[in-house]
Amino acid sequence: MLRLLAAGQTYVEMAQTLIVSRNTIKTQVSSIYRKLGVSRRAEAIALAQRLSLL
Repeated sequence: MLRLLAAGQTYVEMAQTLIVSRNTIKTQVSSIYRKLGVSRRAEAIALAQRLSLL
């Protein structure tokens, strides 16, 4: 999911790619942000790159 965020996909596009609902994507992205301690996509991507997660 982090790779899809970094690729710039919307929640709807991610849901279609992963064959899940948009609400599932929202929940998972919120969880990723919480675990990384960020509040925005750009922050999550930057931190993930620094941590070599991407």
